[in-house]
Amino acid sequence: MAETEWWQRGPVDGVPAVLQPVAHILLQVRESVNELVDGLTEEQWNARPANVASAAFHVRHMAGVIDRLFTYARGESLSDSQFAALRAEKLPVGLSDVPVVLDELSRRVDLAIDELRRIAPATLSDFRAVGRANLPSTVIGCLVHGAEHAMRHVGQLSVTTRIARAG
Repeated sequence: MAETEWWQRGPVDGVPAVLQPVAHILLQVRESVNELVDGLTEEQWNARPANVASAAFHVRHMAGVIDRLFTYARGESLSDSQFAALRAEKLPVGLSDVPVVLDELSRRVDLAIDELRRIAPATLSDFRAVGRANLPSTVIGCLVHGAEHAMRHVGQLSVTTRIARAG
């Protein structure tokens, strides 16, 4: 376990000051996930104690939600491959798939941090439509929600993995 959380480690190079909290949350998500799932068995990855979502779902969903919300922040619609990934979030994971699932989360975090570096702070209040219903949001609303939603699933992952490990 790291001695300090990402928000205590100083600014992330190249990310505008106003977006530092988003960067810190995303980096904390990746670090926390790797700590929480370390050593899980295949059964534990796919366990659904009390019928809650599995660890496999939570990790895939974090990657997906970051991808989808950052897509909306760019003012784009979701692609067919993003919808396919959304449907695949519920599938069980085999141990041979675990590195792929973790690499995808890590890649999504890296892409998001790179994207944060390119966002002009003056555009943060620009309108963005979210989802098929075109719900109203803003660039910063999408970015913050993507990060906080992923972090919310870290909390759920923490509880699920503890219960799964306890058997």
